[in-house]
Amino acid sequence: MYMWVVFAVLSAFFAGITAVLSKVGIKNINSNLGTAIRTIVVFIFSWLMVFVVGAQDGITKIGTKTLIFLILSGFATGASWLCYFRALKMGDVNKVAPIDKSSTILTMILAYIFLHEEITWLKALCIILIGAGTYMMIEKRNAPQKTAQKTNWLIWALLSALFAALTSILGKIGISDINSTLGTAVRTFVVLIMAWVVVLVTKSGNGAKSVTSKDMLFLILSGITTGLSWLCYYKALQEGSASVVAPIDKLSILVTLLFSYIVLKEKLTKKAFCGLVLLIAGTLLLLI
Repeated sequence: MYMWVVFAVLSAFFAGITAVLSKVGIKNINSNLGTAIRTIVVFIFSWLMVFVVGAQDGITKIGTKTLIFLILSGFATGASWLCYFRALKMGDVNKVAPIDKSSTILTMILAYIFLHEEITWLKALCIILIGAGTYMMIEKRNAPQKTAQKTNWLIWALLSALFAALTSILGKIGISDINSTLGTAVRTFVVLIMAWVVVLVTKSGNGAKSVTSKDMLFLILSGITTGLSWLCYYKALQEGSASVVAPIDKLSILVTLLFSYIVLKEKLTKKAFCGLVLLIAGTLLLLI
């Protein structure tokens, strides 16, 4: 087996278990504080990546326009992460994760509105498949659940997907002539500052004393798995074909759902499983 295939699979694996590790880590603490803590680890890994690919010399060459849009996309990324982990704290991983993946739909729609990118019949089909699949996966449980809580996690998850889509659009509009790895590192620096400002403003740091060693361990692990996913993905792209690496990476949701079942005992209904098939089919068709 080619080693790049192994790295691609490892990238999907690490990306897939991140949500589960994060869910465990923020279970007993404020989600804003949890996001800020794990962002420190992600920040370290993002800059490690810069030196791994040798992109550090590009820092002095970042143009004003690119820097402005990097900062704006950093704020969008930060907002997406904060909303995502708030949703994870309130809702099931196997329902929050599919909505996060559906940000692809919002990206295509926003690209059509702001960038005038064409929506082909194939893209339209993908939008329908991903949308239908996501809807089927977030179906109401038979088990009783507080309406307010159910609505809240869904709102936060949708906001996370919206801000994730905005990150892509801002990148397409104004970020150019910069190594993508370096751009990610700069954006992560903005996210780090934003996350801790939110902690200070909302006084989420008051709960720092209640953070147990277990909480800290899982938050750090979730940051490490994010970084390892990036490293493996880059290594796979270096040696393998992007047309094969990308689809493998997209299948990380299967890992997420598997571990949410093993660790969190979250089960998929038959309807939700059919939705998963549609979501994956729509995502993979985009790569054609």
